[in-house]
Amino acid sequence: MICAGTALVAVCYGFARFAYGLFTPVFRQHFALDATLLGVIGAGSYVSYGLAITAGFVLTNRYGPRVVAAAAGALAAAGTALVAAATGGTQLAVGVLVAGASTGLASPPLAEAIARAVDRPRQDRAQSVVNAGTGVGVLLSGPIAVLLLDDWRLAWATFAVLSAAVTAWILAAVPRGAAASRSRLTSDAGCHAGAPGAFEGNAGPPRDIGVGSPGPLVRGGAASREPSHAPLPGAASRASGRNRLFGAARRESSPVFPPGAAPMLTAAFLLGVASSAVWTFGRDVVQAGPAVATVMWSLIGLAGLLGAFSGHLTGGIGLRTAWPLVLVVLSAATAALALWPSSAVLTLTAAALFGASYLALSGLLLVWSTRVHRDRPATGVGTSFLMIAAGQAAGALLAGVVVDGSGHLGAFLAAAAAGLLGAAVRPGEEISSGATRQHAAPLR
Repeated sequence: MICAGTALVAVCYGFARFAYGLFTPVFRQHFALDATLLGVIGAGSYVSYGLAITAGFVLTNRYGPRVVAAAAGALAAAGTALVAAATGGTQLAVGVLVAGASTGLASPPLAEAIARAVDRPRQDRAQSVVNAGTGVGVLLSGPIAVLLLDDWRLAWATFAVLSAAVTAWILAAVPRGAAASRSRLTSDAGCHAGAPGAFEGNAGPPRDIGVGSPGPLVRGGAASREPSHAPLPGAASRASGRNRLFGAARRESSPVFPPGAAPMLTAAFLLGVASSAVWTFGRDVVQAGPAVATVMWSLIGLAGLLGAFSGHLTGGIGLRTAWPLVLVVLSAATAALALWPSSAVLTLTAAALFGASYLALSGLLLVWSTRVHRDRPATGVGTSFLMIAAGQAAGALLAGVVVDGSGHLGAFLAAAAAGLLGAAVRPGEEISSGATRQHAAPLR
């Protein structure tokens, strides 16, 4: 199941969502689109993500992880197929919006599946492997683009076929609804990632996990070793009729916006704005040749694999220091791509720094959100990643306008400035140290 989940994240994020930025130069030429329209289309992808992740919470609770995860794969396949068949800008936009929705719909069911299927001591490792799928997808999209450089439709058709294949894998590997979670399964679809695929009734309390991307939300970990006897997802919510988020059976005491939530959400939004220029116009800005531009994109994904496993930063230097430090690196990398677009060495270096820092920041935000929302970690992670998507939507739209008005340099420098502003927004000392962290209530 772990490998199937990783593959789903790869096709949903690496292909369906982020590959749009890899092909913007082709779309600009083929459909006669200006940068503003390209930015609007890119922003729509992030908006559809936000809507889909909200629906994903409810649907996962009602239908279980298998159905919703498969639906995410189907949306990725349908969206990329629509892009491949697009005959105009409108059809392209529809395809991008459908494809973008797949990412939001994939998040809650994968979190639920991991919480059910993996032993608590191994859940953090399993989650890190699944979240690293974003880097895998971005990494693979580059070679596909190189091999099919002269036929972008075939490239997107390839994305669609791979997405459909992963959807079939998900149907075979991800467990069914609440009824299946009552038994202990030993099969893990041939890929364990250190987890035996044990299937226990509930995940238990979440813990801080400093890895990940704006993909699957963390639920569960090794913070508590006591077995959980809480009602199963779906059954609990049907019995209580409230707290549909992951089928919680009771109302938690912590508010939706507890102390410390405002700076966390502000920082998440600014991270979205800061990263939007590269994700939307990253390949477009490179002037060192199409081969370098495509390798640059794959390098973002490869470096992202390293960034996804950088959670030790919170333990080594603390969240309060790690957040601004890594966000400054992302801002510098963004600016460097536009300041030296003709230098292959600087372009590839900046791409590597951007990929590693972006995935690392996603993981740091994950830790930040679960520390702010001690009793409602799913709410914290969900709202923070929604704010990243909101920032990316606004940033993509504004970047397109600026590119048309003053060129790529102005847009990328503005994005870098947003990152520096976000670096000034830091968690408090108590949240950074996690010294007063209490055991969180189980997510059900």
